[in-house]
Amino acid sequence: MRVFAISDVHVDYEANKQWIAELSAMDYQDDLLILAGDVSDSLELLHWCFKSLSGKFRKVLFVPGNHELWVVRDGGDHSSLDKFRRISHIAEDCGVSMQAFHCASLSIVPLLSWYDYTFGEPGEELLSAWMDYRACRWPDHFSPSDITAHFLQLNESALDIRNHTVISFSHFLPRIDLMPSFIPQDKRFIYPVLGTNLLEVQIRRLKPDIHVYGHSHVNRRVHIDGISYINNAFAYPRETRIAAKKLVCIHET
Repeated sequence: MRVFAISDVHVDYEANKQWIAELSAMDYQDDLLILAGDVSDSLELLHWCFKSLSGKFRKVLFVPGNHELWVVRDGGDHSSLDKFRRISHIAEDCGVSMQAFHCASLSIVPLLSWYDYTFGEPGEELLSAWMDYRACRWPDHFSPSDITAHFLQLNESALDIRNHTVISFSHFLPRIDLMPSFIPQDKRFIYPVLGTNLLEVQIRRLKPDIHVYGHSHVNRRVHIDGISYINNAFAYPRETRIAAKKLVCIHET
């Protein structure tokens, strides 16, 4: 049994959707897939992707990214927390798991999160350009740190999981030093919305062997203090230099 990982498939783009559709229906029947968020903000496309992938893999495991929690496309008459609940129901209906998965000596643990500006304060460019500020809808009293705390609290029951091999995954980054040094300075204005240091605190409590993350669209594999951090984002069609555009096997039993 192999464990594959991918994130940020953004099936709103026809080329990305085609790639999902053309994945083999036979080659991965005994394998697991980690799908680390940003499939689509469209519930219809999300359902399509879940159905497609769940028929190709033994099990698909998922956490939503920021795009899934946009509410503007689906009428905008509900909150992002409401949409999270709707996504959870769609995943369950399609046989996709948003809960910890155990198979003999292997455990795979999804970790929810958001961003809380522990990676830096947002500047004017980010505040005016970042779509989440317009496309998400939170309770009036919720700050970014409240959103982060809400989702991190949902992880608490899984942090005591122990097994021979533990793999955790999130959409958001748990530490900003996962971003490589080659990122140009003029692109780093988005760092405040990439993740939160508080997610790393939970990861260190869980003590996984591997942590998969997405969101940055920069494919990377680094080993830090006993944990392998892996990003395999499919990314936007134009992002061919920083994304491999293929499934990556991260573990095999």
